[in-house]
Amino acid sequence: MDIIRLDFKSGLEALLKEKPIRAIFLGVRIGDPTAVGQEQFSPSSPGWPPFMRVNPILDWSYRDVWAFLLTCNVRYCSLYDQGYTSIGSIYDTVPNALLRANKSTEKFKPAYQLPDGRLERAGRVKKIYNSVSGYSDVVSNGPNNLKTCQSSTFTASVLAVGDEILFGNIEDQLGLALCRKLSSVGWTVSKTVVIRNDIDSVAEEVERLKANNDMVFIYGGVGPLHSDVAIAGVAKAFGVCLAPDEAFEEYLRQCIGEKCTGDRTEMAQLPEGITELLLHERLPVPLIKCHNIIILSATNSTELGNQWDCLIELSSSNYSGPLILTDPFVSKQLETSLSDLQIALPLSQLRLRFPDLYIGCYRKSRYGPLLVTFEGKDPDRIELAANALCKEFHPGAFCEPTTKDDF
Repeated sequence: MDIIRLDFKSGLEALLKEKPIRAIFLGVRIGDPTAVGQEQFSPSSPGWPPFMRVNPILDWSYRDVWAFLLTCNVRYCSLYDQGYTSIGSIYDTVPNALLRANKSTEKFKPAYQLPDGRLERAGRVKKIYNSVSGYSDVVSNGPNNLKTCQSSTFTASVLAVGDEILFGNIEDQLGLALCRKLSSVGWTVSKTVVIRNDIDSVAEEVERLKANNDMVFIYGGVGPLHSDVAIAGVAKAFGVCLAPDEAFEEYLRQCIGEKCTGDRTEMAQLPEGITELLLHERLPVPLIKCHNIIILSATNSTELGNQWDCLIELSSSNYSGPLILTDPFVSKQLETSLSDLQIALPLSQLRLRFPDLYIGCYRKSRYGPLLVTFEGKDPDRIELAANALCKEFHPGAFCEPTTKDDF
């Protein structure tokens, strides 16, 4: 056996330069981050050495892999017996918290005892981006790094699928509610989007959003109707097929029973190899999570509130839960009768002094008072910024509004 001590791409270049290899067998499976768009035979990606990728186990499940290894007595890395389920580098691999023997011990069950293979990658640490310093850090899915998570900021986007919103037939209230709920757990919403009921439109938008956000929330377009294209669009964005999910079909059977006149199997088609069902006793049907995409089935504020509460409970009780809960944002508002021209330069300079805060301003009416908003996670920094702005003008130029907006 030849051992090449280089990174994967450089190692391939060295190997192909030394030996005229035309095809390479890989252990890629649907659901792996690098499997998007691949088939059993796929040419290498642009910018990589030219060779044919042969993926013999592309359609294997997590259970298929372990059944083969154990039945055929194939040797494997000993880390899998210590609770590791997905092994990467030494910087991003930890034991899967779902295999912990009990809460009071650091002992883990072997990887082949993982009850749900879709949670295989719960043993990878989560990357955190610090918006102030600009550096990336990592945090494991264990309790030791909880404080690091709580002080960090994550970004989300909200995607609504519905022609009825774009035609103006209904008012979209779920997007506003989701933004408020995300802010309450310390997440920043980078974008809200409404798109038509079209698979390609959903796929294109999901592909953009998932690459630039820690999480994307989708609602609308979920169900058995011809216009319900959200799940198919997500599958297309990840380059995977839709396939029947037996567990999801069973929940549908229990939920709708004999009221279903269509094909429940057709309704239970989910993105193959990348779907995780988020189960909660108060949810008649599980929420659907595909990597960093969460698909909500809520159609009104009450349903959204229930699904959100269940999502928060799942995240609070499980360190590898669907969401990382962080410190909520703190807000402060000041009101002034100063003109936009008078306040423009001092506000611009203030933003440079406090890059960790969001400082915005708006008017409720064209000739009404100007409202300046400070938002962040450190109350002391917010007070410091507000006081610094007040010192730039005469006493009494700013005051706190008598009625505050509901954030």
